[in-house]
Amino acid sequence: MRKNVLTSYFEGIFNQTDGESYRDIFRYFAPEFITALVFYSALYLLDARFVAVLKSTSRYAVLGLSNNFLHFVIKSAEAMAVSITVLCGKYNGAGLYQKVGRAFVDAFWVIALVGIVFSAFLYFGAYYIYYFLGVTPKMIYLGIPFLRTRAVGILFLFMYLAFVSFLRSLKNTKTPMYIFVLGAFVFIFFDYALIFGKFGFPQLGLLGSAWATTIQYFFMCILAFCYIFWGTERRKYAIQLFSSLDWDCIKRILTLSWPMILDKASIAMAYIWLGKMIAPMGKYALASYTVIKDMERFAFLPAVAFAQIITFLVSNDFGRENWRGISSNIKKIVFLTSIMVFALLFIFSLFPEFFIGMFDQKDTFTSFSSKIFPVLSLFVFFDLLQLILAGALRGAGDVRIVMWTRLIVCFGFFAPLSYLFSLIPMNNIWVKFILIYVMFYVGNALMSIVYIKRFRSGEWARQSD
Repeated sequence: MRKNVLTSYFEGIFNQTDGESYRDIFRYFAPEFITALVFYSALYLLDARFVAVLKSTSRYAVLGLSNNFLHFVIKSAEAMAVSITVLCGKYNGAGLYQKVGRAFVDAFWVIALVGIVFSAFLYFGAYYIYYFLGVTPKMIYLGIPFLRTRAVGILFLFMYLAFVSFLRSLKNTKTPMYIFVLGAFVFIFFDYALIFGKFGFPQLGLLGSAWATTIQYFFMCILAFCYIFWGTERRKYAIQLFSSLDWDCIKRILTLSWPMILDKASIAMAYIWLGKMIAPMGKYALASYTVIKDMERFAFLPAVAFAQIITFLVSNDFGRENWRGISSNIKKIVFLTSIMVFALLFIFSLFPEFFIGMFDQKDTFTSFSSKIFPVLSLFVFFDLLQLILAGALRGAGDVRIVMWTRLIVCFGFFAPLSYLFSLIPMNNIWVKFILIYVMFYVGNALMSIVYIKRFRSGEWARQSD
């Protein structure tokens, strides 16, 4: 008789026979968490703090909206790069080392080409992006040079993520962490110097933030390149970056990548859509959305790190057909993620005015945001659950179920319902804001149900190839 979901879950988290030990999971987690902390949250929060010191709510709101759109681009880059983690991880787990190097080279050039396309789109389409978001002419004027400068660094970001995903496929999470940390120091120096005009640099304000990020991406790309091509990885895996391409391998990479691009981009687009739905409420509501989203993302960092871990663990176990190990690892990681994420959300919810006030120098949206954050925190579990399960399915190569689920839920459920709530006239903006935002988490709950059913059916193991 099949066990119910809860019984299977609790047995899995105490299973010491199958899967990785908690000690090994934490060994993988530590560098991935530091990487996620530096790349996904800490630098964003520090940058937001610097921009907030300028005491311009419009600039702070522009930064938040721009980062939402750039988050969409970054997620697309990550999706392309995950193809390297999946393919190279399977070959590495099976001991086919030359195929690891071959797959990496082909995937790298595909990712670089896509990076060029995105850079051009951001640079030449900056005005139309802000126009679509429905912001004021002043915010469009502030945002265009910011987004065009960020576009310059996007190509370096795509190439860097390709290098990092290759290292992750080899279960090397420490080197990306070290590179991230060094890149963080570079960003902090230039962000401070260029925003405020310190150390002989010009005072660029919001534009200084964009230049600091571009310099950071370039620096990290160079470091990752040097490590791979001057280290042992190039010899062991026979990496020849300028060798002829294997078009059959490229076709497989594209087949694996495009569903992941759509599924990751659909979630990122949901955040852009949220900003568009909230924009008619005014710049203070947009500023509230920015700070709430940034605080949630900080609390969400353990989930981001564990999602990376479950992808390469599943890909390696899949190569060995270790199905029980995959199941056990998923349950252990969901358990650990839940504890860590809710511990951080609890602390933020106890003192919301203090944390939000750090980004509201004029005290214009702190009161509004402080009422909303604790309510929304109650629904975050659904987001972390779908993220871990989606990462596990990607690791098994079962990417299309994730893609279709996210596309259908985001565009068939979340977008129309949130739009419907945005049209309803309400005197209480606080309630309207929450109703629109909560639809995002309800959509995550629906995704989680689909992923759980997929795992319990066993189709992910039979059809992933």
